Amino acid sequence: MTNIRLQPVDDLVPLGASARNRWSVSATQANLVRPPIVPQPVTIDVGAKLVTFDLARTAIIVIDMQNDFCHPDGWLGHIGVDVTPARAPIAPLQRLLPVLRGIDVPVIWLNWGNRPDRLNLSPALLHVYKRSGTGIGLGDRLPGSGARVLERGSWSASIVEELTVESTDIHVAKYRMSGFQDTELDSILRNLNVTTLLFAGVNADQCVLCTLQDANFHGYDCMLLRDCAATTSPDYCMAATVYNVNQCFGFVLESSVLTAALASRGPRLPR
Repeated sequence: MTNIRLQPVDDLVPLGASARNRWSVSATQANLVRPPIVPQPVTIDVGAKLVTFDLARTAIIVIDMQNDFCHPDGWLGHIGVDVTPARAPIAPLQRLLPVLRGIDVPVIWLNWGNRPDRLNLSPALLHVYKRSGTGIGLGDRLPGSGARVLERGSWSASIVEELTVESTDIHVAKYRMSGFQDTELDSILRNLNVTTLLFAGVNADQCVLCTLQDANFHGYDCMLLRDCAATTSPDYCMAATVYNVNQCFGFVLESSVLTAALASRGPRLPR
């Protein structure tokens, strides 16, 4: 058998949903060498040490900043929960997200988005939010607005209007406290060629922490943005979350420290 060496051709076209992870192909050739990603290192002080990571391989995941959790007329407000703490991340995220978009860090909105028929929600999951079997739980209608709790496409599941969503942002619907369970999140992150994840949103001790833990288990480097995350749980729950992230799963930092480090980097290198 004779090995035939094909000559390179100029009509290769890109193949892949993400410029960060694609082949080049033609009718006669397939080039599996991914385009190089120019490192964009940044160093931040997280208190215990200096940490350097690559912005070119970083994404931010904003979790559950939705009306049902953060709006007074949403689900939590209806059942008597003070949503004031859940609104605390809004202002720092308003400042941070445009900065990250400006340096091509993907913004991923990870939100509850139940099926209308709730067929992907087990009784065990429904019980968490409807322990007596009565009241307003996942997928039930809220009195007044009639919006179904955290149902995909409803006002309840929409991101609060104070946070601007851009057309380039990425949306992932979740159905558990972890955004990695039964979703396409991991596939999207791998197509983006991401290794470092910034975490923000609510509730810090529940969906944010569960997703961050699973990210760590999947091999991602994890950073919790302390001022961009919050919880309506008691204060000790937030303290325990910060402790556990620092101790076991990654790093904790303030968004102001990150934006200051980004501002001091000077002109951005071309990708």
